[in-house]
Amino acid sequence: MPIKISVVIPTYNRTNLLLNCLKSLAGQHLNKAFFEVIVVSDGPDPQTRSALEVYAGKRPLNLRYLHTAVKKGPAAARNLGWLSARGPLVAFTDDDCLPDRNWLISLLSHYNEGQLIAMTGRTVVPVGNMVSDHALNTKGLEDAEFITANCAISKQALILTGGFDERFELAWREDSDLHFRLLENSITIIRTPEAIVVHPVRSGRFGLSIAEQRKGMYDALLYKKYPAFYRQRIQQKPLWYYYFINLLWIVVLAAAWRQEWWLAYTGLAGVAILLLNFAYKRLVRTSKTLRDIAEMLVTSLVIPTLSVYWRLVGNIRFKTVLL
Repeated sequence: MPIKISVVIPTYNRTNLLLNCLKSLAGQHLNKAFFEVIVVSDGPDPQTRSALEVYAGKRPLNLRYLHTAVKKGPAAARNLGWLSARGPLVAFTDDDCLPDRNWLISLLSHYNEGQLIAMTGRTVVPVGNMVSDHALNTKGLEDAEFITANCAISKQALILTGGFDERFELAWREDSDLHFRLLENSITIIRTPEAIVVHPVRSGRFGLSIAEQRKGMYDALLYKKYPAFYRQRIQQKPLWYYYFINLLWIVVLAAAWRQEWWLAYTGLAGVAILLLNFAYKRLVRTSKTLRDIAEMLVTSLVIPTLSVYWRLVGNIRFKTVLL
């Protein structure tokens, strides 16, 4: 029987998560002869290869394993996957996601052979009662317009657009980039809310949001390529709040160096007010545990500066000006 749809999953050294995802795909209501699953490691990954060799012998799933030559990010892994796909429709999900049993049937129900089409399904993020900052950030995927945790694109559309831009080396904005390119090429994008993928919230280490600021450099790349789409769909206004906080820090340091203590203390008071307000707005949505309070205070102190720093790095690297 011909393959009707190919599922591409990028991964790297996250065997337990990947196996749970494959378990959900093995339970699809679609006849297994009609779909294939292509797992692509972001670089050589002996642990994943070994686990899949064992898994393939136990599960009746049409499974292939590939890996990129070097670690380049999920965009490069997805490109390798869809380029080798045998199905005319390519579905994307992530190794920490759990597709619903009707996921593939739902996607295929909207596809006619030869179409230039893309689909975006419904992503569900259960957070429970204990809501952390990390959980809230993950839950934001539910409202995302187009994400690779749950989408499908005809292979012809991927060929026309060129797939994913491999300059996005982290899992950030590479899906928005492809989304904008689909729009730019007037390729139909339909919502398929019945195509459901569950995205569980994994535990995040304390202060994870600090490390996450590094991803902001790729906002600059996305803005350079699609300034109008970026302002319409990602960030309508510059980060004036962050810039004002950093301006006050400069005033504080300059005043202290000049021993103008009244100005230094006034500026420091202004910084404190703005940072406490920032922390409060982030904290109010969480469970407000002692950990939440401590994390919001610590991370809010540095996020405005780190965010501006990484955006500056992106501006320099990609030769653009994103405020």
